[in-house]
Amino acid sequence: MSEDNLENFDQIATGVADAIHDGYVKYITSFQEITRRAGNHFANQEWSSQDQEAVQRLGLHTQEVNATVASVKETLKSVPDQRGLWRAARLHYRRRISGRSDLDLSETFFNSVTRRIFTTIGIDNDVELRWFGASTLPKSEGDSNLFSTWTRTRDSAALIRSILESYDFDIPWVDLESDAKKVAAKVDAFLLDAWDNLDLDNIDMLRPVFYRNKGAYLVGRLRYLNRLTPIVIPVIHSEGGLAVDTVLLTESQASRLFSFTRSYFFVEWSRPSELVGFVKSMLPLKSISEIYTAFGFNQHGKTSLYRALYRNMQNSNDKFIRARGTPGMVMTVFTLVSFNVVFKVIKDRFDPPKNTTHQAIKDCYKLVYHHDRVGRMVDAQEFENLSFDADRFDPDLLEELLTEASRTVRLVGDQVVISHLYTERQVYPLNLYLREMSADKAEAAALDWGSAIKDLAAANIWPGDLFTKNFGVTRHGSVVFYDYDEICLIEDCRFRETPQSNSYEEEMRSQPWFAVERGDVFPEQFPTFMAFPSGIDKKIWERFKTVHGDLFSTDFWKDVQTQLSNNQLPDFYPYPEHLRFRRQPLSGKE
Repeated sequence: MSEDNLENFDQIATGVADAIHDGYVKYITSFQEITRRAGNHFANQEWSSQDQEAVQRLGLHTQEVNATVASVKETLKSVPDQRGLWRAARLHYRRRISGRSDLDLSETFFNSVTRRIFTTIGIDNDVELRWFGASTLPKSEGDSNLFSTWTRTRDSAALIRSILESYDFDIPWVDLESDAKKVAAKVDAFLLDAWDNLDLDNIDMLRPVFYRNKGAYLVGRLRYLNRLTPIVIPVIHSEGGLAVDTVLLTESQASRLFSFTRSYFFVEWSRPSELVGFVKSMLPLKSISEIYTAFGFNQHGKTSLYRALYRNMQNSNDKFIRARGTPGMVMTVFTLVSFNVVFKVIKDRFDPPKNTTHQAIKDCYKLVYHHDRVGRMVDAQEFENLSFDADRFDPDLLEELLTEASRTVRLVGDQVVISHLYTERQVYPLNLYLREMSADKAEAAALDWGSAIKDLAAANIWPGDLFTKNFGVTRHGSVVFYDYDEICLIEDCRFRETPQSNSYEEEMRSQPWFAVERGDVFPEQFPTFMAFPSGIDKKIWERFKTVHGDLFSTDFWKDVQTQLSNNQLPDFYPYPEHLRFRRQPLSGKE
């Protein structure tokens, strides 16, 4: 290549790098602007605006990646050696981002553009910003202003009050003194119970506030010697101002706040990796991918998940096998025993009574992605063009995938290439949980199943299938929904009473004696397919009917629709009801 051609080549590569960097800056700037407005939405109780912006923020990454791809594709057309140019652009891009505080996110953006340009299958280290397979730790908290450290000089109530006062919500507290005393009492009780004394070195409180739905969350950690535990203080609107709703002081309680069944937080910080590192320090069992995703960086969450999977497969020998539970009619679901995730691939054909399409199923998953999951729906990550060693698959599973999902799965040499799949955190299938757990745990799960259905309804979600096999139990004992191929909005359903038959013979027919249209739902018929599997104590089913028998009433569902039409959306709390501080009405009336 001549000197002139080399110079022109380098100029083009620089221009490509600049275009990708500009695309990333547009993405992250828009992301931060939307995130920044969450505080005002909370202060002014603008819940619908926040919901709309949550959906808008979800689409920003894909939007800017696609715009960037369209921009650089035109440039590439004039270059014979496109991969060589891209390697040169990669070098320039790496230099551009080297000083960024969000280096990890900017790398993911580059790789997202790269994968679309070259339709990458698996990992293409020739053109992508390479990950070397090492464990990555978020940047050190260093000397940043990420958190404030508080030391107890008087009593715990005075300490908590000082912490609450340090956050500028520009809204008065209803009863700050009382709230501080309630939180302090819980903190002291925890210290005595868990750490066997009242000693406390200090409390680290993150400066940024975590906003989601109708709550604002103050997040920190208690420290004493080598001991550490989370402290999370949820703040809500009450009559007359702000109020502390509870305090969360265990890893289990705080982990539910950052759950894969919840919508993403609005939390503003220019160095996300520092924020991730802090949360990871107080929730060591929470994966890096889940924490990034919880902050709204779902694309980087996907990257982190794939890297974790890659690292796991480099250090394990187990094979992909069918996941536990009832085989699906729409999806083939498989997992690695050593990796707590399930992989879901859409089948080529669907046996009756399933009447759907590949696109309709994808639309259902898209609905969940954009909807408030209210702690009752598992987050699903969508992947394309993944590649795995064929010898890591159980032979029967591989045969099933190649036979029943041939549109999506193919064998290329010794590699299994999957063009499209979803991943979800693995949970315990409810039908198996009810059969395999103790009577007390089974009953608790059964009752929470009813509560889960009601929470979904209140959030305008109709699951479509209410079979126990479509629900699961998390490690915290919460029942969640994970099978989305028939999901729709409650407002699109028509809840009907079952028409009276004209004869016994009509009732005995295999087909209904009355017309059934798309969207028709008959709650009176729920007990016939919601009844628990054989082998489960019948008393549990009877208890379920006592507590949640209203689910079998058409009136219940019509009332939900009325509430939704009047925008009467209930509050959803990411912690058990019994943990909430019971506040007396300000009027003194019950």
